Amino acid sequence: MKYQPLSSSLYIKNREKFCYKLTESSVAIFNSNDIMPTNADGTMRFRQNNDLFYLTGIDQEETILLLAPDCPNPHMREVLFLRETNEHIAIWEGHKYTKEEAEATSGIKNIQWLANFDQVFNTVMALCCNVYLNTNEHLRAGVVVETQDARFIKECKTKFPLHTYHRAAPIMHELRGVKEQEEINQLQIACDITDKGFRRILSFVKPGVTEYEIEAEYLHEFVRNRSNGFAYQPIIASGASACVLHYIENHKECIAGEMLLMDVGAEYGNYNADMTRTIPVSGRFTERQRAVYDAVLRVQKEASQILRIGTNIQDYHKEVGLIMQSELVDLGLIDQTDIKNQDAAWPAYKKYFMHGTSHHLGLDVHDVGTMHGPIMPGMVFTVEPGIYIQEEGLGIRLENNIVIQEGKGYFDLMRNIPVEAEEIEELMNS
Repeated sequence: MKYQPLSSSLYIKNREKFCYKLTESSVAIFNSNDIMPTNADGTMRFRQNNDLFYLTGIDQEETILLLAPDCPNPHMREVLFLRETNEHIAIWEGHKYTKEEAEATSGIKNIQWLANFDQVFNTVMALCCNVYLNTNEHLRAGVVVETQDARFIKECKTKFPLHTYHRAAPIMHELRGVKEQEEINQLQIACDITDKGFRRILSFVKPGVTEYEIEAEYLHEFVRNRSNGFAYQPIIASGASACVLHYIENHKECIAGEMLLMDVGAEYGNYNADMTRTIPVSGRFTERQRAVYDAVLRVQKEASQILRIGTNIQDYHKEVGLIMQSELVDLGLIDQTDIKNQDAAWPAYKKYFMHGTSHHLGLDVHDVGTMHGPIMPGMVFTVEPGIYIQEEGLGIRLENNIVIQEGKGYFDLMRNIPVEAEEIEELMNS
């Protein structure tokens, strides 16, 4: 791995928090993600199951975590199962965790090879009544491929039909929604790497460069700073393409006078940054571009201030919508008649600002956590308002990542990344 791993103390603490939420006489199982195929004998790069990683820090395929905090046999209360390596695997795939390395990473004492899983699991199941199994229950998940978790659920229920089954996901969402300081530190590194990438392209962008060349500049800077690369498929959208919310072709030439929207973020240690900046290709804003840019920036600053402890995310989005509505009126994009005649389910401002302002951020870019309960200290959110004027071929979005703090408002993980229009122009023309 390129990144510096965190201390095992974090994963010990995370498991303690999870086990505290379980009912009496329970066992919980977490499986690693599959290695996904491409074509022929090709495979995609492995990405660990985030729940398993959160509980162990183990970043390797074919891994299973068993937790049974009430098991009468204390040796079986925490067991980590790994793929046993051999000389052939070492030659063809490289180094895999030894038992000693896995213990040092996770803090789990009982490390066993996968071949022993059935025997240990059968024993623990005979001593437990409740079983917690994991599924992907993200509100926006579209699961079309059968996962290792899904296969295990079917096998487990077939073999042990009389146990009482529970969902691990609600517990994991609650826990992962509130970050420990060690996690925030990883997110800060991801944001700092993203900052380096952005500053690199500010001196690179000019009329005639292509979106894919800009993408390459980011990737170069990310990887040279120990990132695995982009946290998600980057959006490098010049001109009218910025009005396509998930534009990922990144193939056009940047034209003088256009704006360039870049939604990019570095991944570090499986934690993700999520930044958007919009800059003038020619290095100077036109009067209209500056007016829209400043409006978006004002909304972002106000939204950051009202994203506070105790606020409900749904209410927050409505409040930000009213701020955006005022800015759109000042820009002449909507008027009081539009507001008076608007559909309450789709307000007038949504013609130009059609997406949400904030989402959880962490091991997932759209991380798990409550989207209906109150905001709590330690939660990390994006703040990303935008204005998209299709008839003008102009789209501007600005996005920072902030940590909600107890009694301190928020802490901006992207506080050092240039965002003021004057600073953008100065850096592009220096």
